[in-house]
Amino acid sequence: MGLMIKKPEGAAGSAVPAIIVGLFVAFGGVLFGYDTGTIGGILGMNHWRNLFSTGYINPDDNLPDVTAEQTSLIVSILSAGTFFGALTAAPTADFLGRRMGLVVSNIIFCVGVILQTAATAIPMFVAGRFFAGYGVGMISATIPLYQSETAPKWIRGAIVGCYQLAITIGLLLAAIVNNSTKDRNDTGSYRIPIAVQFAWAIVLFFGCIWLPETPRWYIKKGRPENAAKSLSTLRRLDINHPALVEELAEITANHEYELSLGKATYADCFKGNLGKRLATGCLLQSLQQLTGVNFIFYYGTSFFKNSGIRNPFIVTMITSCVNVASTFPGLYLVEKWGRRNLLLFGAIGMAVCQFIVAITGTVAGIDNLSAQKALIAFVCIYIFFFACSWGPVAWVVTGEIFPLKVRAKSLSMTTASNWLLNFAIGYATPYMVNSGPGNANMGAKVFFVWGGCCFVCIFFVWGMIYETKGLSLEQVDELYGKVSKAWKSPGFVPSVSFQDVRDMNADTRRASLTDIEQEASRKRSAQYNEYNEKAV
Repeated sequence: MGLMIKKPEGAAGSAVPAIIVGLFVAFGGVLFGYDTGTIGGILGMNHWRNLFSTGYINPDDNLPDVTAEQTSLIVSILSAGTFFGALTAAPTADFLGRRMGLVVSNIIFCVGVILQTAATAIPMFVAGRFFAGYGVGMISATIPLYQSETAPKWIRGAIVGCYQLAITIGLLLAAIVNNSTKDRNDTGSYRIPIAVQFAWAIVLFFGCIWLPETPRWYIKKGRPENAAKSLSTLRRLDINHPALVEELAEITANHEYELSLGKATYADCFKGNLGKRLATGCLLQSLQQLTGVNFIFYYGTSFFKNSGIRNPFIVTMITSCVNVASTFPGLYLVEKWGRRNLLLFGAIGMAVCQFIVAITGTVAGIDNLSAQKALIAFVCIYIFFFACSWGPVAWVVTGEIFPLKVRAKSLSMTTASNWLLNFAIGYATPYMVNSGPGNANMGAKVFFVWGGCCFVCIFFVWGMIYETKGLSLEQVDELYGKVSKAWKSPGFVPSVSFQDVRDMNADTRRASLTDIEQEASRKRSAQYNEYNEKAV
């Protein structure tokens, strides 16, 4: 990653520790992706369908199956759990810390995996899905928070984007394991894919015990010495190095400035400038779901089977491979093109592909082999556009637009909005696409819905997404304070240091912006001169 994105000249220290820590934490995305991916394959396994069926016979293949209502419950209950888990992540991460919050979420996740593995009927399976979802929800809100608070600003987007890469790897692993066990005629067909999740959870659990806590959480808790040690580890700098002292002072001053305006409650997250950022984050995460990507990974196997495609498990593996491979360009482009341009690129590409898939599937029907190949091809192209843009960048943007005093609270709500829409889509989709009484029987027409949502995404990005590439988390606050319109944000250059605002305000409440900037320049020069003299 460091080879793709060049370190800025003059940037002190090393980014290697922060990159390693960020990549390891991103491993939690494997839990997210794998848990999401397994259910699509399990729903298509004949032994599971026969074991969990309550007497319903699927008219498409005349085999025992679960009903549309039961399918909706089984799939969507995970998202219900993740919704509440994401909301719980904020108080947990603020009280116990970002690192220990991940440990707790791992334990809850394992409880869910145990229940699912032991289940032989729908009620226990659903309970397991809920608890697994609760843990995944906590993880999904805490990981981008941890990554954003530890990564250097020049590579923060790529590091947070690796969380989405890990999600895609989890989806691919789920497709591989499902394909390996689908033909077993015993409970191992579904128990093996579910139990494999223990491996991912154990790796993350023991790794989190040794991770450093984020310096920003230590500052929030009034422990500057611990914050300095943590930042020293992450930047590989001496604790007295001017660059480290300046970064820590800026984090501290920004937090003190925020607290001078009053402590933040959940209600404050909805007010004024903070409310604007929360609306941006919640809409971004909601629209990420409405692009339709999880329709493919939740119901892809069943959809492709009902569309006449003979090897739906293989198609799911192909789409998962495309998903993984296409995320890598996004990790580079998020820092090269910036957040706005990459999101616009992705929204336009996704909209075009979704409409082509909808038209092809609707006009050609399920018996046209050429149409089936075209449908699969454009589904793969759609996944490319999603995986290199909206997949990683949604997590990047929501991880960096909130100030420290409300970051955990706001990030948990944006993540919860993602899972709320995930729940709605998971619950509604069987009724939308399936045949039979009470169902809409849309089939491939459902892609018109996803395409329309992708079209809305274009205008949302233009009007709401600020360009935050290359800015520290504290400088993002200045961006939102000075720039009123999102389309005016590209090219913004920060000019004020919060530590200088704090120091100057201690002397006079009327200090001008020029005075603050001159004082900032003088202090930095003095710090570096003092450090160089000591080194000599």
